[in-house]
Amino acid sequence: MQCRKKQPITRSLIACVLSFSAVVGLSVSLMPTRVAASDTHPITISASGHGSRFLALGIGKSVVVDLPRDIKDVLVADPKVANAVIHSSQRAYIIGTQVGQTNVVFFDGDGQQIAAYDIAVKRDLNGVREALKQAVPNADVHVEGVGDGVVLTGTVATPVEAQQAADVATRLVGGSDKVVNSIVVKGRDQVMLKVTVAEVARSVIKQLGIDLSASLNYGNTVVTFNNSNPFTANNAPLVSGNALSGTFGSTPSVTATLRAMESAGVIHTLAEPTLTAISGESATFIAGGEFPVPAGSTCQPTTGSNLIVQCQLSVAFKKFGISLNFTPVVLSEGRISLRVMTEVSELSNENAVNLNGITIPSIKTRRAETTLEIPSGGSMAMAGLIQDQTKQAINGMPGVDQLPILGQLFRSQDYVDNKTELVVLVTPYIVRAVAQKDLARPDDGFAPASDSQSALLARINRIYGVSGRVEQVAGCPCNFGFITD
Repeated sequence: MQCRKKQPITRSLIACVLSFSAVVGLSVSLMPTRVAASDTHPITISASGHGSRFLALGIGKSVVVDLPRDIKDVLVADPKVANAVIHSSQRAYIIGTQVGQTNVVFFDGDGQQIAAYDIAVKRDLNGVREALKQAVPNADVHVEGVGDGVVLTGTVATPVEAQQAADVATRLVGGSDKVVNSIVVKGRDQVMLKVTVAEVARSVIKQLGIDLSASLNYGNTVVTFNNSNPFTANNAPLVSGNALSGTFGSTPSVTATLRAMESAGVIHTLAEPTLTAISGESATFIAGGEFPVPAGSTCQPTTGSNLIVQCQLSVAFKKFGISLNFTPVVLSEGRISLRVMTEVSELSNENAVNLNGITIPSIKTRRAETTLEIPSGGSMAMAGLIQDQTKQAINGMPGVDQLPILGQLFRSQDYVDNKTELVVLVTPYIVRAVAQKDLARPDDGFAPASDSQSALLARINRIYGVSGRVEQVAGCPCNFGFITD
C-alpha cells in the first residue's frame, strides 16, 4: 500500500505507517486493533474492512479518519461522549467531548459498513504531565487516564517524591479517589536510630524524733502521759522498730524513745536501644517484662442445700521496661523526618496499693514522643527533665515543742530531698547492609575459665572483650551489640 500523493503535506509519515498497519492487520484477521490519539496534535488514520478498532481520545481532542469509499451515513452511539463530523466524501473527524465510551460506525451508499471504531474518551493529561515535571523534575513518572481518573506509574528516588507526585495529581484531577498511585520507590533507604536515655536520681532523707511516756500512781489514781510523734514527710520511719529507749525511775517512771536515721542514695539509669527500619515504615522495640495485678473477680453460687458463693480472682498483666517506636522518612541529602516515641518504666513501691493482703506496685514511667527533622549522624536532645522535690515535716506537742532546746524532746522532724535529672538523646543514621564479619555478637571473645582457674584463681572467664573487633557502621562512632570492659 502507498500513501496517496494528493494528501496534504501536513500529514506526517506516521499516518502512512498507521494506514499500512491497519490494512495488514485487517487482511490477516478481523480482531480489533488499538489506535491511540496524540494529546498534542490530531493524527490521521486510514480504515478499511469491517473490523472494529479501538481509539483513545482526550477531552477536546480530535482524530482525522480517511476511509476507502465514499461515506453515506455515520452512526454515533452516544453523541455526548464523542462526535463525528464528515469533512468530505472519504474523510471524517472524530472529536472527544466527554469522559466515557462509545462507538462510531461509517456506512457507504449501499448501506455496507466501511469502518467501526470503539471510542474511549479520557482526561486531557498534558497539564498533569507538565505539573509533574515541575514538581519532581528528577523522577520518571508516567500518567495514564482510566475513565474519570488517572494512574501514576514509573519510578522515583524517595517516598517523598512519590507523595509529591500523588498530591499534585490529586489537586489537578479533583480528589484522591480518582488517583491510583503505582509509583515504585527505587533504592529505599534504611534508617538506624540510636536512643540514649540517661537518668540520675539522688535522694537524701533525715529523720529525728523523741517519744516520751510517763506513768504516775497517786493513791488509787493512775496518771499516764504518752507523746508519740510520727514521721509524715516520708509516710513512715526509714527503719521500722528503730528505737533507743530509756526508763527513769520505777514508780513514777518516765520512758524516752529516741528514733534517728539518715539515708542517702543515688540511682543511675542508662538505656540505649538501637533499631533499624526502612524509610516510611514503623519499627518497635520492647525489652522488659510484665507483672500481675488483680483485674476483678468472678463469683458463682455452688449447688447444694447451703447457698455458698465462691469467687475466683482474675489477674491481668501490665508491661514495663524499655520500649522504642519510630517511623523515619528520608527526605533529601541525608535529612530525616523522624517520629519517635520512647519509654522507660520500672516497678516502684512509692505508690503501691495493698488490696486484701496483695501488694500491687506502681510503675514509674519516663516517656517522650515527638516529631523532628534531623540530618543523618546528627544528635538532638528530644527531652530533658530536671526535677527537685523537697519535703519537710515537724510533729510535736503544741506549746512545748517550740521551747528552745527542751522542745526537741516533744517533737519529731523528718526531711526528704529528691533530685532527678533525665535526658533523652536521639541519633539517626542512614545505613546500608554490611558483611557478617563486620558485625559483633555478645559472645565474641568469650572463653570460660578452666576448673583450675575457677577454683584456684576465682576466675569466671579467660578472655572477654577483644578490642578493635568491630568496624564503624554508617559513620556511627560507637560500639554496639556487645559489652566492653
